[in-house]
Amino acid sequence: GYTTLAALAFRDVFKAGCSLYGIGDLTALAGDTHKFESRYLDGLVGRYPEDEQLYKDRSPIESVDTLSCPILLLQGEEDKVVPPNQARMMHEALLKKGIPTCLKIYDGEQHGFRQAKNIEDALDSELAFYGKVFGIEVPGAIDLDIDNL
Repeated sequence: GYTTLAALAFRDVFKAGCSLYGIGDLTALAGDTHKFESRYLDGLVGRYPEDEQLYKDRSPIESVDTLSCPILLLQGEEDKVVPPNQARMMHEALLKKGIPTCLKIYDGEQHGFRQAKNIEDALDSELAFYGKVFGIEVPGAIDLDIDNL
Protein backbone atom coordinates (compact mmCIF):
# COMPACT_ATOMS: atom_id res chain seq x y z
CA GLY A 1 0.00 0.00 0.00
CA TYR A 2 2.38 2.69 1.17
CA THR A 3 5.13 1.38 -1.11
CA THR A 4 2.83 1.67 -4.12
CA LEU A 5 1.66 5.17 -3.23
CA ALA A 6 5.20 6.34 -2.47
CA ALA A 7 6.59 4.84 -5.69
CA LEU A 8 3.86 6.59 -7.71
CA ALA A 9 4.25 9.89 -5.86
CA PHE A 10 8.03 10.11 -5.65
CA ARG A 11 9.17 8.38 -8.85
CA ASP A 12 8.14 8.51 -12.49
CA VAL A 13 8.47 4.83 -13.29
CA PHE A 14 4.98 3.31 -13.31
CA LYS A 15 1.95 3.98 -15.51
CA ALA A 16 -0.68 2.87 -12.94
CA GLY A 17 -0.88 1.30 -9.51
CA CYS A 18 -3.04 -0.46 -6.96
CA SER A 19 -2.77 0.35 -3.27
CA LEU A 20 -4.09 -2.19 -0.80
CA TYR A 21 -4.78 -0.58 2.60
CA GLY A 22 -2.00 1.94 1.99
CA ILE A 23 -0.82 4.90 4.02
CA GLY A 24 -1.22 8.19 2.16
CA ASP A 25 -0.71 10.57 5.07
CA LEU A 26 1.91 9.58 7.65
CA THR A 27 1.07 12.60 9.84
CA ALA A 28 -2.59 11.58 10.10
CA LEU A 29 -1.60 7.96 10.73
CA ALA A 30 0.65 9.01 13.62
CA GLY A 31 -2.48 10.23 15.39
CA ASP A 32 -5.01 7.67 14.11
CA THR A 33 -3.45 4.24 14.45
CA HIS A 34 -4.38 1.88 17.27
CA LYS A 35 -2.36 1.60 20.46
CA PHE A 36 -0.38 -1.50 19.42
CA GLU A 37 1.02 0.35 16.36
CA SER A 38 1.20 3.79 17.98
CA ARG A 39 5.01 4.06 18.21
CA TYR A 40 5.78 1.84 15.23
CA LEU A 41 6.37 4.82 12.94
CA ASP A 42 9.04 6.24 15.27
CA GLY A 43 11.46 3.57 14.08
CA LEU A 44 10.44 3.77 10.43
CA VAL A 45 10.11 7.53 9.93
CA GLY A 46 11.13 9.42 13.06
CA ARG A 47 9.76 10.60 16.36
CA TYR A 48 6.45 12.39 16.10
CA PRO A 49 5.83 15.30 16.47
CA GLU A 50 9.53 16.21 16.67
CA ASP A 51 10.12 14.99 13.10
CA GLU A 52 6.82 16.22 11.66
CA GLN A 53 8.45 17.67 8.53
CA LEU A 54 9.94 14.27 7.72
CA TYR A 55 6.45 12.76 8.01
CA LYS A 56 5.13 15.35 5.58
CA ASP A 57 8.04 14.87 3.17
CA ARG A 58 7.41 11.11 3.04
CA SER A 59 3.60 11.29 2.77
CA PRO A 60 2.28 10.57 -0.74
CA ILE A 61 -0.71 12.83 -0.12
CA GLU A 62 1.67 15.77 0.29
CA SER A 63 3.04 15.05 -3.21
CA VAL A 64 -0.19 14.74 -5.16
CA ASP A 65 1.18 17.40 -7.51
CA THR A 66 3.78 14.88 -8.73
CA LEU A 67 1.21 12.09 -9.24
CA SER A 68 0.10 11.59 -12.82
CA CYS A 69 -1.07 8.00 -13.21
CA PRO A 70 -4.28 6.10 -12.38
CA ILE A 71 -4.56 4.56 -8.92
CA LEU A 72 -6.91 1.90 -7.56
CA LEU A 73 -7.40 2.05 -3.78
CA LEU A 74 -8.61 -1.07 -1.95
CA GLN A 75 -9.34 -0.78 1.77
CA GLY A 76 -10.97 -2.67 4.64
CA GLU A 77 -13.67 -0.70 6.48
CA GLU A 78 -12.57 -2.04 9.87
CA ASP A 79 -8.82 -1.65 9.40
CA LYS A 80 -7.31 -0.46 12.68
CA VAL A 81 -3.70 -0.51 11.45
CA VAL A 82 -4.28 1.84 8.50
CA PRO A 83 -7.71 3.43 9.07
CA PRO A 84 -10.04 3.80 6.07
CA ASN A 85 -9.74 7.59 6.21
CA GLN A 86 -6.27 7.12 4.65
CA ALA A 87 -7.80 5.70 1.46
CA ARG A 88 -10.65 8.21 1.50
CA MET A 89 -8.27 11.19 1.83
CA MET A 90 -6.06 9.87 -0.96
CA HIS A 91 -9.08 9.25 -3.19
CA GLU A 92 -10.37 12.78 -2.60
CA ALA A 93 -6.95 14.27 -3.42
CA LEU A 94 -6.74 12.24 -6.64
CA LEU A 95 -10.26 13.27 -7.64
CA LYS A 96 -9.41 16.94 -7.13
CA LYS A 97 -6.34 16.62 -9.32
CA GLY A 98 -8.34 14.84 -12.03
CA ILE A 99 -6.35 11.62 -11.87
CA PRO A 100 -8.23 8.44 -12.82
CA THR A 101 -8.98 6.63 -9.58
CA CYS A 102 -11.29 4.11 -7.99
CA LEU A 103 -11.88 3.50 -4.29
CA LYS A 104 -13.35 0.25 -3.01
CA ILE A 105 -14.03 -0.14 0.71
CA TYR A 106 -14.79 -3.67 1.90
CA ASP A 107 -17.21 -4.08 4.81
CA GLY A 108 -16.08 -6.50 7.50
CA GLU A 109 -12.45 -6.40 6.39
CA GLN A 110 -9.42 -5.25 8.31
CA HIS A 111 -5.75 -4.83 7.34
CA GLY A 112 -5.53 -7.66 4.85
CA PHE A 113 -8.61 -9.19 3.31
CA ARG A 114 -9.79 -12.48 4.78
CA GLN A 115 -13.20 -13.14 3.25
CA ALA A 116 -12.95 -15.18 0.05
CA LYS A 117 -15.56 -13.08 -1.76
CA ASN A 118 -13.60 -9.89 -1.03
CA ILE A 119 -10.24 -11.40 -1.98
CA GLU A 120 -11.76 -12.50 -5.27
CA ASP A 121 -13.38 -9.10 -5.83
CA ALA A 122 -10.14 -7.26 -5.06
CA LEU A 123 -8.23 -9.37 -7.61
CA ASP A 124 -11.02 -9.01 -10.19
CA SER A 125 -11.11 -5.26 -9.56
CA GLU A 126 -7.38 -4.92 -10.08
CA LEU A 127 -7.56 -6.86 -13.36
CA ALA A 128 -10.53 -4.77 -14.57
CA PHE A 129 -8.76 -1.56 -13.50
CA TYR A 130 -5.60 -2.31 -15.47
CA GLY A 131 -7.68 -3.49 -18.43
CA LYS A 132 -9.60 -0.21 -18.57
CA VAL A 133 -6.57 1.99 -17.89
CA PHE A 134 -4.42 0.34 -20.55
CA GLY A 135 -7.23 -0.28 -23.04
CA ILE A 136 -6.94 -4.06 -22.86
CA GLU A 137 -10.09 -6.07 -23.36
CA VAL A 138 -10.38 -8.51 -20.47
CA PRO A 139 -12.94 -11.24 -21.20
CA GLY A 140 -15.35 -11.64 -18.29
CA ALA A 141 -14.00 -8.60 -16.45
CA ILE A 142 -16.19 -7.16 -13.72
CA ASP A 143 -17.77 -3.75 -14.24
CA LEU A 144 -15.62 -1.18 -12.48
CA ASP A 145 -16.32 2.54 -12.36
CA ILE A 146 -13.14 4.61 -12.52
CA ASP A 147 -13.54 8.29 -11.72
CA ASN A 148 -11.83 10.79 -14.05
CA LEU A 149 -11.21 8.20 -16.77
